[in-house]
Amino acid sequence: MLTNTQDKKDIRKLDLNALADFLKNNGEQAFRAKQIYEWLWKKSAHSFDDMTNLSIKTRELLSENFIINPVVVDHSQISNDGTIKSGFRLHDKHLVEGVLIPADDRMTACVSSQVGCSLTCKFCATGYMDRKRNLDAAEIYDQVVAISRQAEERYQTPLTNIVYMGMGEPLLNYKNVLESVEYITSPKGLGMSPKRITVSTAGIAKMIKKLGDDEVKFRLALSLHAANDEKRAQIMPINDQNNLDVLRDALKYYFHKTKNAVTYEYIVFHNFNDSIKDAEELYRFTKHLPSKVNIIEYNPISEAGYQNTKEDRLEMFGEYLTRKGVNVNIRRSRGKDIDAACGQLANKN
Repeated sequence: MLTNTQDKKDIRKLDLNALADFLKNNGEQAFRAKQIYEWLWKKSAHSFDDMTNLSIKTRELLSENFIINPVVVDHSQISNDGTIKSGFRLHDKHLVEGVLIPADDRMTACVSSQVGCSLTCKFCATGYMDRKRNLDAAEIYDQVVAISRQAEERYQTPLTNIVYMGMGEPLLNYKNVLESVEYITSPKGLGMSPKRITVSTAGIAKMIKKLGDDEVKFRLALSLHAANDEKRAQIMPINDQNNLDVLRDALKYYFHKTKNAVTYEYIVFHNFNDSIKDAEELYRFTKHLPSKVNIIEYNPISEAGYQNTKEDRLEMFGEYLTRKGVNVNIRRSRGKDIDAACGQLANKN
């Protein structure tokens, strides 16, 4: 019998078979595992006492041997545009941020996959933080549940979309990210459609190919920001090991395996990547497979000297791509006043 909390394993790290084996080995009926699993992943229980269809004896057995390490909302801020940024406190006291982005046609949760980030993108506040550790699947799942509750409570609207675009590089936490997607999309979990989930990467070619091999059903977004190796390497050091040719081949492989179109995220910086020549390079990069381009306003951060492009250059850039037949969306910043917009997450209250 275990009594020290530090010696107990988080029960959410057990899969259904391991949970069933534990119950059988302790004189319980194996079918109880499905009931417990439902409490954990469908009803999002954070306490064994909540599991009211289990006997007190069974609940005591669980609490003697396991813990549940919940992610809790440490603080929240509400933007003038209705965006809600939350700091989520993890069991080891680390903090990550997640965002609820309300819109007329959707309610989107932006979640983090790592504490900090190791990729040092020059325009991103998270890139100036050290990477402390990966989040486990339950910690990502808990962010979704908490943000979903915020959507229901404040806007009386259910969550419609999830983007893995918060702190960290999701493909450097591959196993836990895919496990979290499984808990979020499974009928035994939250039951969301994988088509409503987008995982964003700075561009790790071998892991993009692995997504193809695993035939994932969720959407993939590539943070591109320049379709020119020299420029991209200036702002995204990862381009040195994953240049545009390598990424193009990986994306073609991914599309061949999944038949999922790719989204390209492109932040427009003033006098850096916002010329018609830059738009032409972007068009040439995107034309090789079905895709769309999200042109994103830049949200300046204190650590970097980049500025958002001018409105007339933004319009010319978008119009050029549209004339070339590119599916273009111009995304306006949300939550900028509370540092909740794209590239601003850095645990600042």
